[in-house]
Amino acid sequence: MLISMHARGAGDSRFCRCKVFGGMLYSATAPVTCLTAWSDANMDREIKPYILKRTPDQDQVRKFSLDYAKELNAQQYAAVTAADGPALVIAGAGSGKTRTLVHRVAYLIDSGVDPSQILLLTFTRKSSEEMLERVGALIGSRSQRVCGGTFHSVANMLLRRHGRVLGIEPGFTIMDRGDAEDLIALLRAQLGLNEKDKRFPRKGTIAEIYSKCENTLRGLEEIVLDEFSHFADHLEALGKLQRAYQAAKRQRQLLDYDDLLVLLRDLLTKDEPKRRAISQQFRYILVDEYQDTNRLQAELIRKLAATHDNVMVVGDDSQSIYAFRGATFRNIMEFPSWFPGAKIYKLEENYRSTQPILSLANEIIQEAPEKYTKHLFTRKLDGPLPALVEAAGENAQSRFVAQKILELREEGVPLSEIAVLFRSSFHSFDLEIELSRCGLPFVKRGGIKFIEAAHVKDLLAHLRVVVNPQDAVSWHRVLMLVEGVGPKKAQDLVAAMVRVNDPYQVLRDSSGRSGKGLKQLGVVLENLSKSDDLSPTEQVNRVYEYYLPILKDHHDDYPKRIRDLDHLHTIAESYPGLTEFLADLALAPPDGSAVGVEPSGRDDEQVVLSTIHSAKGLEWQCVFLLWVVDGKFPSVFSFNTDEELEEERRLLYVAVTRAKRYLFLTYPINVYDRSSGMLLSKPSRFLDHVSPRLFETLALVEEGHGHEWGHEHDRYV
Repeated sequence: MLISMHARGAGDSRFCRCKVFGGMLYSATAPVTCLTAWSDANMDREIKPYILKRTPDQDQVRKFSLDYAKELNAQQYAAVTAADGPALVIAGAGSGKTRTLVHRVAYLIDSGVDPSQILLLTFTRKSSEEMLERVGALIGSRSQRVCGGTFHSVANMLLRRHGRVLGIEPGFTIMDRGDAEDLIALLRAQLGLNEKDKRFPRKGTIAEIYSKCENTLRGLEEIVLDEFSHFADHLEALGKLQRAYQAAKRQRQLLDYDDLLVLLRDLLTKDEPKRRAISQQFRYILVDEYQDTNRLQAELIRKLAATHDNVMVVGDDSQSIYAFRGATFRNIMEFPSWFPGAKIYKLEENYRSTQPILSLANEIIQEAPEKYTKHLFTRKLDGPLPALVEAAGENAQSRFVAQKILELREEGVPLSEIAVLFRSSFHSFDLEIELSRCGLPFVKRGGIKFIEAAHVKDLLAHLRVVVNPQDAVSWHRVLMLVEGVGPKKAQDLVAAMVRVNDPYQVLRDSSGRSGKGLKQLGVVLENLSKSDDLSPTEQVNRVYEYYLPILKDHHDDYPKRIRDLDHLHTIAESYPGLTEFLADLALAPPDGSAVGVEPSGRDDEQVVLSTIHSAKGLEWQCVFLLWVVDGKFPSVFSFNTDEELEEERRLLYVAVTRAKRYLFLTYPINVYDRSSGMLLSKPSRFLDHVSPRLFETLALVEEGHGHEWGHEHDRYV
């Protein structure tokens, strides 16, 4: 789908409330005449000053539409009424960040600033629209002339007006991600880089690599070697394709999403008169969620403010958790050096959580080596202590969560006010099965369900045909993974296998291009079917060894997918046989939004299961945080650098501050490792320095068992 100027999409000029037509910049309601409309003749005429005397009313303090001091707390008021110049607002979790931004826009307009000279940059169109609606509710229709939108929508507007100096015509077309990938695929084929035996990266992976180069201002070689090292052998070819991609876009007047920001940066860098004119057009710049900006966006803000430095950015360094998207923690930390003389304001009063939860959050982030020091506080002083819950294994952890959810519901906490958060999507897989058993409805956010991931379904399909050789659906999936087998071939083989007593004989008799692969598949599955003494874990491991080369061939991001398959070993460890293992997995439905049977009368209620990344900005009465185990949280993959490890600490801080009243941090002490077997674990290292007084410590014991846990633990049955 190609998006024109008037089509809906990321580049839609409607994303910004200001629009450009001809030589005029229009707001949502009225045109603002451009200063450049003056003719040279008018500019050369002598202009005599005429002094207007001030009236008594003008000498009085300006009367505002609102009593800002009454509407805001002291810290918010200081930020909202800040004088001109650069300002950094460090907004702690739940401290009224959006309220502060909304009132800042209203205050500027109330102070006499022309609304069309205010630029509000947000990360979503919805955010800017909602903020400006709230401004309108405060001070009326004057807010409609504020220019608000995403970085990309504002760049689109400015490039259509000023882009000719870069060879960009106003009628350029914006490609969405699918369009960009298709163009890459076309050029890859033209350059002869799509030959199957070369295992060249797929179009989506290539687009991701090129996008990271643009947004992080890093070179192709650095990105490939740091994040896609398994494609290092293709570095030269990727560079050649990148150059062809850029040339093709320019030739055809095509821009992808990244080009909007890159070309605006080029315009502001290369054309000083344009930079000054645009900077003077937007004399007040406000930026939301500044901790989530990338290097390119930070550079754009610096250039847009070239003539005035009236920039207010709002964010929280402790909630910078999107490095995998190209965001950098350094932007918010280095803002004072980018804008010398910047005034720093801190919002520390929290309106969401109780003090016991905030005390834990403060102590977790206190150990961060680099931060803006702040101390969250609230007037909600009373509340239960957060609980640190020790479980024997993953299934005990899941049973505790399900049991506690049922108790909370009986105490009056709605299911919709309960969330279970986790570091990685697959950490909730065992819990999903347990919630299904208990008839507790849930919705999962942050990626597809573990059971619906293609690579998980592939591996399980191999196991299903071992248990049930008549399973035609699973046979079809397994056969389609074999080199040389297409849909027609797979259909014919399945038809032949379900008619005979020994389906493996059909595979042994195969010939032609796919013969070798089919024979190998037959050997693996037949051996599994005859090995009654193998545990489910051992059977999963046998299929894993066979499937790993296929996984690498089919998925460019196979290192991440391997982690999911490793987790299957952990799940399988608690089952006596393969049939029970597969039967329980089938309890997780194919639908990605909800589970099974919902209790009568509560059809609108669901427990939320979510990755922490997807939960940022949200809140619930009760939050469970799973797998608070060293090696899982922080992830073992973050141990390579201090930067990655510190982002994990911030991720834990974000998770903790989602809870309003109840918080449970759970960890299994027995963790299964595929290569080493069962290992003893310990809680996350981020809790090592936390005072025991901030926790209620629970150790789970089975009903009817003794008190072998010791006096330092409370017991939860």
